[in-house]
Amino acid sequence: MGSLEDGGGAGAGAGAGAGGYKRGHPPPPSPLLRSVVGPTRRGSARSRVARFLLFEKVDYLQWIGTAAAFFFVTILVVAFLPGSAVFERPTMLLPSRRAGGGRGGGAEALLPRGLGVVETGEGVALEPTRLRERWARERREEADGLAKLGSPVRRFGVRKPRLAMVFGDLSPGAMQLQMVSVASVLEAMGYEMKVFTFKDGPCTNIWRTIGVTVDLLPEDTDLHISVDWLDYDGILVNSIEARPEPFKSIPVIWNVQESSLAHRISEYNSSGMIQILDGWKEAFSRANVIVFPNYVLPVMYAAFDSGNYFVIPGSPAVPFQDRISAKSYDQDVRVSMGLSPSDFVISIVGSQFSYGGFLMEEALVLQAVGSLLQQYPSENSTQLELKVRILAENVTEKHRMALEAVSLNVGFPRGAVEHVASEDKDNLLGISDLVIYGSCLNEQSFPSVLVQAMCLEKLVIAPDLEIIRKYIDDGMNALLFPSKNIGKLTQVLLQAVSNGKISVLGKKIASAGKVHAKNLMASETIEGYAVLLENVIKFPAEVLTPLTAGEIPVALKQEWKWHLFEDVKHLYHMNGTLAGYNILQKLEEKWRSNQMEDHHSNASKIDDTFSLMAWEEERADEIANIKKRLEEEELKERSEQPHGTWEEVYRNVKRVERMKNDLHERDDKELERTGQPLSIYEPFFGEGTWPFLHRSSLYRGIGLSSKGRRPGADDIDASSRLPLLNNGYYRDILGEFGAFFALANRIDRIHKNSWIGFQSWRVTARKANLSKKAETALLEAIQTQKHGDAFYFWVRMDQDERNLASQDFWSFCDAINAGNCRSAVLKAFQRMYGVQLDDDLHTLPLMPNDGDTWSVMQSWVLPTRSFLEFVMFSRMFVDALDAQMYDKHHETGHCILSLHRDQHCYSRVLELIVNVWAFHSSRRMVYVDPETGAMQEQHLLNGRRGQMSIQWFSLATLKSMDEDLAEEFDEDHPDRRWLWPKTGEVFWQGVYERERNMRQQEKERRKQQSKDKIQRIKKRARQKTLGRYIKPPPEDAGSLNDTRTVDR
Repeated sequence: MGSLEDGGGAGAGAGAGAGGYKRGHPPPPSPLLRSVVGPTRRGSARSRVARFLLFEKVDYLQWIGTAAAFFFVTILVVAFLPGSAVFERPTMLLPSRRAGGGRGGGAEALLPRGLGVVETGEGVALEPTRLRERWARERREEADGLAKLGSPVRRFGVRKPRLAMVFGDLSPGAMQLQMVSVASVLEAMGYEMKVFTFKDGPCTNIWRTIGVTVDLLPEDTDLHISVDWLDYDGILVNSIEARPEPFKSIPVIWNVQESSLAHRISEYNSSGMIQILDGWKEAFSRANVIVFPNYVLPVMYAAFDSGNYFVIPGSPAVPFQDRISAKSYDQDVRVSMGLSPSDFVISIVGSQFSYGGFLMEEALVLQAVGSLLQQYPSENSTQLELKVRILAENVTEKHRMALEAVSLNVGFPRGAVEHVASEDKDNLLGISDLVIYGSCLNEQSFPSVLVQAMCLEKLVIAPDLEIIRKYIDDGMNALLFPSKNIGKLTQVLLQAVSNGKISVLGKKIASAGKVHAKNLMASETIEGYAVLLENVIKFPAEVLTPLTAGEIPVALKQEWKWHLFEDVKHLYHMNGTLAGYNILQKLEEKWRSNQMEDHHSNASKIDDTFSLMAWEEERADEIANIKKRLEEEELKERSEQPHGTWEEVYRNVKRVERMKNDLHERDDKELERTGQPLSIYEPFFGEGTWPFLHRSSLYRGIGLSSKGRRPGADDIDASSRLPLLNNGYYRDILGEFGAFFALANRIDRIHKNSWIGFQSWRVTARKANLSKKAETALLEAIQTQKHGDAFYFWVRMDQDERNLASQDFWSFCDAINAGNCRSAVLKAFQRMYGVQLDDDLHTLPLMPNDGDTWSVMQSWVLPTRSFLEFVMFSRMFVDALDAQMYDKHHETGHCILSLHRDQHCYSRVLELIVNVWAFHSSRRMVYVDPETGAMQEQHLLNGRRGQMSIQWFSLATLKSMDEDLAEEFDEDHPDRRWLWPKTGEVFWQGVYERERNMRQQEKERRKQQSKDKIQRIKKRARQKTLGRYIKPPPEDAGSLNDTRTVDR
């Protein structure tokens, strides 16, 4: 099953569980056969069989009849033996290892034949093999990739790692208690968290008490969720209702503790709801890790396993339910279960998994319990006060008969020992005086049924299995007996029961067990989540490293945060699984409505078939009319028509072409955008960004991919304007710069405004975008040319969440680029300008720390002419970065600007490079308050004298460098991998002259063709008319002119 592979102990137990033996060792004969058939008898029988088989006159019909009789008798024996009954449980059948002798003493003499033997050892171990292999492979590849870089990478921790926790609702429950406890410890480890929920609830105040903010998400699943998930390093989803649909590119851990969906899987398969199943499979495969609280749920959800299942055993669900219910199991419950108030009830429980030896274990436990019969003397044997109830599921009649035979052999009267269905587990444990765990099969987690019994303050007796010894102290909070010698259970029972009641020692142990079960496995659960986060989340360079799981103080993880839930006791009765069923019902209703729509569409197709016949007739009529019209036009052309000059024809054609262009329909926003001085573009990629894009005439979206474009929006397809963006590698690594290059490529065809601006969708997600007031102030400053050729921006570096330490420009750039920003920029400038600069990082362009701030997140406005100048600089800078890092980044996935594999490599350097160009090209840099629109100039132009490197950033220098590159590409046609020609236009003076000559030649060619055509027309020999057609006179008029002959 997917990621849940067999553990080491499974192989050894598989053969025994299946009844196999090693080769060369035949199975020993049955004791029953040894006692009945002697050696002489066996030899005689063997000789008779041999003579029968070797008898020559046996025909084929006798062979077939003999074989059929043999198999028929075998089937009857197997079917009706008591030991052959294996009662069914809705779980996986676990193979086990055959134990050695010496267990149970002489119990076999009292038990019916065929029950088998006690089976102990290891069952199937459900291990996250694929996950662990993937984590180990990622660590190994990361170490190898960083070693190949040749440059060390460093972590500049300036902010805490951020986690988002998503819930379906905040109603109090065991899930809330567990995650509040985990969040409290994670916060102490250095994490910063935020809670998102679809429904508010009483737990909102609990989260705020521990310092975690809570935000509401839209409950309607059709609405877009306006949350920038990229602000978080990881997401913990904690409900079936909050399945991870909106998460695309960050680590997601999905905590599944509900079985409601698992119970519907078979129903979906039988009902043909394949679309629902495929949707859930996709959701389960989207999560990086699916976390379960026990080893039963992964088996139930095996249909959705894609290799990402992980079990963190432990949950406060059982003690939480016991604490909130506070149910008193009175006489009515006993009466409903067929018991009297004076009965002493012993419950026998076992593993949730089925295996071959549980019948024998029940029999041996009953034999040990039989030693207590002496403490319950009764005149009427049918009214014994000692009652034994065995918790079981799907009990068959054969199993019931076998149990009755065992109980009678032990000495119990009829009705004293009975099975109880699993649906009555709560009532059974509530009325029990003593609970015995009879399974001797090692499991991976502590049995939840024992936790429930301990929470009910019941005395628990269990075998000393490894998983039980880990959490139970014998004689302190429970009693243990040797799993390899169940016969010792008799002595433990006599110690626990005295005079037909629980002994004083037993009551003390039960009370201690209740206290112990309250926080059982809390430490392992909390530590498990810490270890999981260490393996799943890769923190960027600017994030502080949190504490490891081994560094968590013991006092923090020992207990669940029960004290935080004391004030919401009156709401504990709420059904925690109701939300899971609600989302399933919504999906099922949606599927049924889609089915109805498909049915209606099929019906409409039938109507379309009939209408298609009418359309065929209409098409035939239309074709006939077209043919008739063409014939008339041909006849008309044969007659003489007056022709104008060629100049008139040329003007008429041009007029028709202009009319075609004028027929292009423009929407209202495009018409409004034409008359305004500024247009702000919002680069986006994918549907997840749609909620953060504007739909006004001032803004226009530009999609980095042809997929995921907004329907009905006037967005620009950047990939069609710049084919380089069809390459996913460069689309990811360039980011917003891909939109810059696409717009600058023949910009006059799409952008006709004098000013241009950009705003990242993430700025809108953070609510730092321009308000209406700020937009009006910015437009007014542009129209009045208040600051001239200025660079306006509205997202400050000193308020960025990555710059909590208020670092200067180059230090901040190093912090978010693994400490190698300065060296990467220095090498890029050396390659770009073709000069050898000193390796000293102080030779970089000066970015003064004068108390002013810089721009981040690509949200700024500047004149269109200046934008084209910046793109000219950026194309050469990006080409230099690409030549420096492409080979190693493409080979290993690592680059010197990131600690981990990063598909965005130098995009964080490009985010800041606009400040270097604006400062050193002597642009005025003006900060615009996004709320009020107030403007404040940064790094005053008069104070920059002596600090700017204008000679490297002037338009003349950049234009000369651009023309040199264009000339090299145009004339030399280099065959090396070169990014610069793919980022925009290749143009220099030679290209202009060649195009001008080509246009002149084309013009001369067309003119010569026109002259030649005119000459051919003039020299064309015209055929003379063959005769003149004379219209005949009317018949009446003609009769008057006829010559008549008169007879004389």
